[in-house]
Amino acid sequence: MDESDESAPIEVTLGELLTERGESLATAESLTGGLVGSRVTDAPGASAYFDRGFVTYAYDAKREMLGVSRESLDAEGAVSASVAEQMAAGARDRANTTWAVATTGIAGPNGGTAEKPVGLTYVGVAHAAPWGTEESFVRTERVVLSGDRAAVKRKAVDTALDALVRAIREVNDEE
Repeated sequence: MDESDESAPIEVTLGELLTERGESLATAESLTGGLVGSRVTDAPGASAYFDRGFVTYAYDAKREMLGVSRESLDAEGAVSASVAEQMAAGARDRANTTWAVATTGIAGPNGGTAEKPVGLTYVGVAHAAPWGTEESFVRTERVVLSGDRAAVKRKAVDTALDALVRAIREVNDEE
């Protein structure tokens, strides 16, 4: 694989990776409200690999559209690693895509606590490997982002796309 141009926007790099691998993507978003999907579709040709985006802001939307468990939402809240994982896996499985990326967090300015400060963001990445390989996975990353509401949302999108590109490259390097 040729290394993508490092000066290219990350959504273009993502598109090149997915296109060259013949893979597909779905998004599941809470705090970013559709901005991840919007950035993905900023790249020309995104229709070749971007399937759909789920914007699941409310608890019920996460449960109904993505299969996030009531138990996780009740015990840990929407802003948690387990919910980010379930959002990513739910999007991947419901859209039947190779990849999914999910975002959940606290954009502010209100809603933060000592345990979950404003800017706390979880990104989930889910991969569907070929059946029988047992190499499918879901992982999460936790970051605390700074800035006002708009800045946290923008940085969450960047974090999500970066996590996704790193995961795709990692899988590609293992093949």
